[in-house]
Amino acid sequence: MTTPDPTDVHPAWLPPAAYRAVGSRHTLVHGDGPLVDTVFAEVQRACAEHGGTVRRTGDGPPVQLVLALTAHRSAARPDATPTATQSGRTPNAARPGSPETAVRPGWTEAVDPGPLGVNVDAARADLAAAGGGPLGPEGFAVVRPGEVTVVLADDQAGLLYGLFQVVRLGEAAYGPPHPARVHRPAMRRRMLDHWDNVDVHPVMGQVERGYAGGSIFWRAGHPRRDRDRVRAYGRLLAACGVNAVSVNNVNVHATEARLLTDRLDEVAEIADLLRPYGIRVHLSVTFAAPVVLGGLPTADPLDEAVREWWAETTQRVYAHIPDFGGYVVKADSEGQPGPFSYGRDHADGANLLAGPLEPYGGVVHWRAFVYDHRQDWRDRSTDRARAAHDHFAPLDGRFRDNVIVQVKHGPMDFQTREPVSPVIAAMPGTRLAVEFQVTQEYTGQQQHVCYLAPWWSELLRFAPWGDGERTVADVAADGGGLVAVSNVGDDPFWTGHPLAQANLYAFGRLAWDPKLRPEAVLDEWLDLTFAPATSADPALLRRTLHQIMDDSWRSYERYTAPLGVGFMVRPGHHYGPDVDGYEYTPWGTYHFADRDGVGVDRTRATGTGFTGQYPPPWSQTYESLAACPDELLLFFHHVPYDHVLHSGSTVVQHIYDTHFDGVAEVEATCRRWEWLAGLVDPTVHARVTERLAEQLRCAQEWRDQVNAYFHRKSGVPDAHGRPLH
Repeated sequence: MTTPDPTDVHPAWLPPAAYRAVGSRHTLVHGDGPLVDTVFAEVQRACAEHGGTVRRTGDGPPVQLVLALTAHRSAARPDATPTATQSGRTPNAARPGSPETAVRPGWTEAVDPGPLGVNVDAARADLAAAGGGPLGPEGFAVVRPGEVTVVLADDQAGLLYGLFQVVRLGEAAYGPPHPARVHRPAMRRRMLDHWDNVDVHPVMGQVERGYAGGSIFWRAGHPRRDRDRVRAYGRLLAACGVNAVSVNNVNVHATEARLLTDRLDEVAEIADLLRPYGIRVHLSVTFAAPVVLGGLPTADPLDEAVREWWAETTQRVYAHIPDFGGYVVKADSEGQPGPFSYGRDHADGANLLAGPLEPYGGVVHWRAFVYDHRQDWRDRSTDRARAAHDHFAPLDGRFRDNVIVQVKHGPMDFQTREPVSPVIAAMPGTRLAVEFQVTQEYTGQQQHVCYLAPWWSELLRFAPWGDGERTVADVAADGGGLVAVSNVGDDPFWTGHPLAQANLYAFGRLAWDPKLRPEAVLDEWLDLTFAPATSADPALLRRTLHQIMDDSWRSYERYTAPLGVGFMVRPGHHYGPDVDGYEYTPWGTYHFADRDGVGVDRTRATGTGFTGQYPPPWSQTYESLAACPDELLLFFHHVPYDHVLHSGSTVVQHIYDTHFDGVAEVEATCRRWEWLAGLVDPTVHARVTERLAEQLRCAQEWRDQVNAYFHRKSGVPDAHGRPLH
């Protein structure tokens, strides 16, 4: 295979310099299979750049790096179900009865890899001494028993991930001897959803909620033909740990629906391009497909003709794409068709699609983003936050085992600050995937610096049942893993804002290991992307990037919607401030500000009862005005403007202060970025400078509009005498 080398795009976290430590050494790659071929091609390219050598036999000069399989696969029968490596499945998943638990054809016992030019017995002994058992289909170990660094993996995907770990380590991979360090992903699925349209949508464009140009898969109704861009994307994803991608919008329009049938070859081509990087392709489908594609009079999930249509269609899909991942479905949500039309529920709908997928090891990602978007804002008992729990919690235990209910991390819609969704704690008998949004729809739309890993880390470490109990990360790891909406487009910098690349990288790394510290992940990303050690002032570069990015999410929160309020954005495109833009609309009501106070009463005692959807202790914490965390106060309570926060400030003074502080922080960011001129690529510096100018303008607009609004509502002046416009 040819390793992609597109010259018109930024290399992101895989520039040639990131491979210097690997490419300047002598390496041996041992094993067979397409992903091992990818490993070899990666090292070969690095050696061509940096002067090292790579081979696949034991003969030759002494090597400093060995990448070896501890087992090999025999050739599977042509008619056999794809092996775990080919399909991306985990052969021994934790859930009994799952199609993923079957041991697939083609596996053999571990065999001696033969003479490698170095003796790896010590490395294998160290691995055995680690006592961790099999590494699994994606796990690997890095061992340095002497002067040679050895990466061992049970299967091909593990070897690929092991190579990228060595790339991350750089020269540190070749330091003092150390015993086996075992790495296994916490999540079996680490998936990105692309909200890409095949046709250009008249409102949402080529990519819905996309802020980095057009789609890398589609252009104006047709597949894009720059295949190297897709290969390069797969390479970037593998390097941060992502192993699944959905290639089209969850809002499935007429053209996109046909990807399931007469345009399936186009999906198969994408799958061919991503497969060498261990990435499995999924497809968003419309629940109404039997009607709009099959000509049936109904899509009723209990209708036998409908069941047969899905079975035949799914069989054709796997004939084209043997390692196809499965379907993603948005149903009975924001106008998308679903089982409600036939008097059925979400379990009926999801199970309809799960049945035909099960023999192939495929899954259904059934999104739980379901609410009434035509509600009466005058009815204060109606609460959009309650909707997902109201719809899905009663169905727990009724979904087939290869159904994954995909739950947004918060109860609303990726707002800058939300509590964790109570659905995550409410469905112990259902496989759940937790959904993040890497594309920054409500966090600056990749015009603003907003490093999201600190927020995601908080969410993943949150314990719904109290301290010491299982966390959100534990629920996701036991169920359907982590899913996020991609922030990639055809922009030369991939994400529009070069610093937004860190969010995509961080999602993959946190999906692999939710316990990683956000600042450590940022260090990995900037080491790979900017290579500080090669700059004129490494300390200044590293320190300044951390100052700009570490607290950027909280800075964004300070100058936008306060204390857990959401949707103070301009309707439609959701960029920039409009305090009442969505207030008193059918989509919901979010702050209820009046002359006396602000916030939504979601208590059981006097409000919508939403707090009761949480288990103890959080149901009591959120119910209590005294105990509720400041950052979520207005999400759960309606309070007067002079209510005193735990910080000692009143609510209205907090609003004023944080909005002034947020703008000051953006001003400091702009100054700091100027210091890096000459230390980073000039094109990167110019693009970030342009985006920071817009961020400062927008932050000032947020400050002025929000402060003026609440000054008019409350009549309370700023305690520091600053102008409130």
